Amino acid sequence: MIIWPEYFNKNLSLSEGRKIPKEIAIKNPTINEITNALRKLKIQFTVEKDKSYPGKWYEHNGRIIVETDKNKLELLEEIAQKM
Repeated sequence: MIIWPEYFNKNLSLSEGRKIPKEIAIKNPTINEITNALRKLKIQFTVEKDKSYPGKWYEHNGRIIVETDKNKLELLEEIAQKM
């Protein structure tokens, strides 16, 4: 499962890439904030810092690859709660 920082960005609309409700989203999330939340949840992950979100191909914010059986939206909300 691939997780992009844009999924948690309060400044983006749903059509721009945000996947969680604005109430739990944060402004300009970083890879480090997401990886810290994943560590708290004890979920294994791999970081790829040189990748770009398809909708913002010109920004290299990176992405995280997660191995889990959880539903993606549930996992994203759990991560957001920990950030």
